[in-house]
Amino acid sequence: MPTLHDRRFLLGGIPLLSFTIAAFNLPNGAFGHWSQLLVSWGISLYFTTGYWVVMRQLWLGLLRRFPRPEQTPRRIWLLAGAAVLATAATTVVLTLPLHGLLPHDFPLTFGLLLREARFSLVPTVAVLTLYEAMYFFEQWKANLHRAEQLAGAQTQAQLDALQSQLDPHFLFNNLNTLAALIEPDNAPAQQFVEQLADVYRYVLLAQGQATVPLAEELAFVETYLGLHKARFRDNLVVETDVSPAARVRHVAPLSVQLLVENALKHNVASRAQPLHLRITASADAPGVLLVENTLRPRTAGLAPGTGTGLANVRRRYELLGAAGPLETRVTADKFVAALPLLPAPAPRLP
Repeated sequence: MPTLHDRRFLLGGIPLLSFTIAAFNLPNGAFGHWSQLLVSWGISLYFTTGYWVVMRQLWLGLLRRFPRPEQTPRRIWLLAGAAVLATAATTVVLTLPLHGLLPHDFPLTFGLLLREARFSLVPTVAVLTLYEAMYFFEQWKANLHRAEQLAGAQTQAQLDALQSQLDPHFLFNNLNTLAALIEPDNAPAQQFVEQLADVYRYVLLAQGQATVPLAEELAFVETYLGLHKARFRDNLVVETDVSPAARVRHVAPLSVQLLVENALKHNVASRAQPLHLRITASADAPGVLLVENTLRPRTAGLAPGTGTGLANVRRRYELLGAAGPLETRVTADKFVAALPLLPAPAPRLP
């Protein structure tokens, strides 16, 4: 909960609630006796402040311990039980100083303490309910904003992917390759055309999906690399070693493809210096996909990258609530990208 909102809640809520309790407890006609009302309000303010501060700390402590939405029922049940105990203990602690000053008006008898604690449970429950309601509303607004941002980032990623596939350089290379392959009964030409169609098909099918299974993304990447293998041939060496446990995890659509595309776009791939590309996810660490490539930056040709693609992927994974960010590291001869894998979403009820 934002500190500013909480401060206003404290400064306005405590006096208002304490005055309401003081007015409720006064005998009939006491509103004409302002001195009696002020004394009653002062005592009520003392007790209300103590209860409020204790319950607020109790609520914040349980919220830090059980912050996730699926933990809300457990947090509320624990809050209910702890509130009863905390109210009883706070009643005793707050009554002790008043008993020392006014022992006749504030006796430490079990019956009176029990009655005071019982009465204090009503405003205590009201305060805790208000905190929970405010927190729920803030979470709802944050989730709505996050969903809007994710939709925008996903749309931009799909547009970037389509623009990349429609880039004149990409089309020029593929058309030249296709022209060289097409002959009567030429099976490689047919395969190339089918792979090209599969690339566009996947991009279109990925629209509207926040995540896809890694197995589907890898199948798409294999098709995508097949197009480039027709041009690079032995200049491109690809190794894929992904465990079954990792394949059932999810990724943002086209995120693995973007990492592969970056490797092809920004590095030399020649007979003398083949480009080695390795995609791995071990059974020991099924939550991370590594995309590694030999680092031989192009000195001419394609324009240098702007980094917007990687930034977009990082932002999408933040919005998807990934356990960690997309991490990259560079060594003397290698570029490594570590992409977090997401758990499969829970199936929707019919």
